[in-house]
Amino acid sequence: MAVERPLSVIVAGGGTAGHIEPAMAVADALRRRDPAIRITALGTERGLETRLVPERGYPLELIPPVPLPRKPTADLLRLPGRVRASVARTRAIIDAVDADVIVGFGGYVALPAYLAAGRGLLRNRRRVPIVVHEANAKAGIANKIGARLATRVLAAVPGSGIHGGRRPKDDGRGRPGDDGRGRSAVGGSEAEIVGIPVRQSIATLDRSALRAEARAHFGLPADGPVLLVFGGSQGARSLNEAVSGAAAQLTAAGISVLHAHGPKNTLDVSGVDPDSPAKYVAVPYLSRMDLAYAASDAAVCRSGAMTVAEVSAVGLPAFYVPLPHGNGEQELNARPIVSLGGGRIVPDAELTPKYVIDEVIPVLSDATRLSDMAVAAAGAGHRDAADAVARIVVEVIGR
Repeated sequence: MAVERPLSVIVAGGGTAGHIEPAMAVADALRRRDPAIRITALGTERGLETRLVPERGYPLELIPPVPLPRKPTADLLRLPGRVRASVARTRAIIDAVDADVIVGFGGYVALPAYLAAGRGLLRNRRRVPIVVHEANAKAGIANKIGARLATRVLAAVPGSGIHGGRRPKDDGRGRPGDDGRGRSAVGGSEAEIVGIPVRQSIATLDRSALRAEARAHFGLPADGPVLLVFGGSQGARSLNEAVSGAAAQLTAAGISVLHAHGPKNTLDVSGVDPDSPAKYVAVPYLSRMDLAYAASDAAVCRSGAMTVAEVSAVGLPAFYVPLPHGNGEQELNARPIVSLGGGRIVPDAELTPKYVIDEVIPVLSDATRLSDMAVAAAGAGHRDAADAVARIVVEVIGR
């Protein structure tokens, strides 16, 4: 009897943690389903994936980067050649690992993968099915293109503007229907809402059970509310200035603070009474976000897609402060949580020490309000997103 070879899956999501972390979460979920599944990550030498992917124990294949110019420049003239080179390299990787499916998470790594997988139609090669996942509330160009070629299109929230996936149906023989080119025979549809895949340590986090250990880890008091402040891996100056500017008032109100300010930034919290039972713990970076979430009762943070996904998955109330520039995507990411009562949106310009004193301190001082917000945040989160995407990936392969 012939033995089926292990499934081979390529995950394409590089550049930023917002693309890499969902890809790694799905890779982990696939391995939990079947340890023999072969996972290959795509990336470029410019992205964080050169560090994050090997740390998670997965092989990384590098392709030439194809950043899309936002304005008409000389780079735009060089774009077609760069795309061809990147697609050719990606196709060689697809053939080398005998990929069964491409799972793309957007960004400039995903676009060549989508085009290379679809290229099989033109080169008389086996077409590799595509699963697209959009994490943001507003879909990017790469995923909009990939969705047109995809077998399944998934999204974190409704209204992202991405659609075109073809959901499989049974063909009468217990297999997904196919149009002869590896795609479902069903017409295009809106994206399936699955949430954002998060790490297993976050998806399974029991904040209350880990609370004592987490607080001891950071040197925080065992009792009293704790405010978590973080602005991404590099920190955020506006968050740093607003919260540290109210450090004395926070600790005087009995509220401790765990503040990740960024490795290149410093905080001045000299006004804090050293004899106060509440503590202001400032660190450059948080390597154990699971412990940081468990130690805390609320957060002040940005509202990038991954931040919103993790904070809501663990049921942590939050004051979301969207980036003041860009296309407004970060505010859109936080709206579903806020609409259910799991947090507030604070414009960057309005986050001041006075806001922290007038708005944040009263919330942290009200245990009933915090509890209600935590329940609402948890209800909006998607702890099972990684496993849901992994199941869909296996369904698409048809084994």
